[in-house]
Amino acid sequence: MKVLTALISSLTLLSLNVVGLSQVQAQPQGFQFESVPVTVFGNGCPSGNAQTSLKADTLFVTLPSFEAVAVYPKVVSKSCNLRIGLNVPKGYKVKPINIKYVGFANVPKGGSADLKVRLVFQGKDVPNSSNNPNANFPSGFLNGWVKNVAITPDTINACANPVNSVFGINTNLIARARDAAAGQQTKVRIDQGYQIKFTFTRC
Repeated sequence: MKVLTALISSLTLLSLNVVGLSQVQAQPQGFQFESVPVTVFGNGCPSGNAQTSLKADTLFVTLPSFEAVAVYPKVVSKSCNLRIGLNVPKGYKVKPINIKYVGFANVPKGGSADLKVRLVFQGKDVPNSSNNPNANFPSGFLNGWVKNVAITPDTINACANPVNSVFGINTNLIARARDAAAGQQTKVRIDQGYQIKFTFTRC
């Protein structure tokens, strides 16, 4: 009986190890895109100032300050559009699954502000699976904010050949101070840029 119990325990442990190994293989360590070129355009972010770095399963796209500021009685709209090249080496399936960005808004009484984000991947709009990528900041809002958005795009399939694809982020910040008091200003910004989380699976 003891021998049988020990044998069952050994088989169970072996099965767990195999499962764990499969999970490790599904998230290969040290994965690198062949290159991650970034094109930036819009009146809110000077071109050529974006930087990228891949750490584990997350791609960091760093930007200089991106904000919209409106002084009474103006309305100011600022846009920042990114096209991120994802050059995937042969032998992998790659999929972005989450995007995170943080910022700050200061909206005086009588003002308002909006954050509008449109994501595009492989030529298609990216559906989000939970959190709305946009935000509205009402009169009196004064705080930092966080958007952590799960997304469900198609997978890049580079099993047979390398694939070059593009992830697009179109962002518009709108600050309104039309009904604010004289001298007041509405401000909304994104700090540091975007974090895009991926899954990397060997074929």
